[in-house]
Amino acid sequence: MTQGSPADPTQPTSSPDTATSAPASVLDERVAVLTDRRGVLKVAGVVGVAVGAGALAACSSPPVPSSPAGGSSSAAAAGGASSSGGATASNPAGGGTPTSEIPVGGGKVFPDSQTVVTQPTAGTFKAFDAICPHQGCTVDSVEGGQIICPCHQSHFDATTGDRVSGPAPTGLTAKTITVSGGSFTVS
Repeated sequence: MTQGSPADPTQPTSSPDTATSAPASVLDERVAVLTDRRGVLKVAGVVGVAVGAGALAACSSPPVPSSPAGGSSSAAAAGGASSSGGATASNPAGGGTPTSEIPVGGGKVFPDSQTVVTQPTAGTFKAFDAICPHQGCTVDSVEGGQIICPCHQSHFDATTGDRVSGPAPTGLTAKTITVSGGSFTVS
């Protein structure tokens, strides 16, 4: 280093005055990088992406299996039922959710897939959108042949999905349910 050249703050020097000021200037540069707008946005962006990816991964699997696209299983008309057929060679267990989870005369709500499945009579299965058309609450029970919304007490027929009482302007939207063997899928 020559006598007339300016001191490089990242290089140690032998002078006692500059030895103590060099680390402070390096520290000041690092603080400036982390506190300027771009530095803060970079850190916030990395944290936001990590949190968003974790939340998305946690919500990735629905509890009610969907029918395979283009499958050869017999699909019922919207909201209708397929009676249980035998297990096939390609699907020996029947696949899907066990029909035994749906009580005769009752039903079960699957909030993660926004579906309610009912069994009004033995062997007859119906599926509906579980979102109430009144204000978007999720229905939460099936009692006495009716699907009930807990928010404002709208009631829907468990066989047809039609509105029975309450402030909902319409009934629940029917979904297609396919029963194969001892299990079902909804699409």
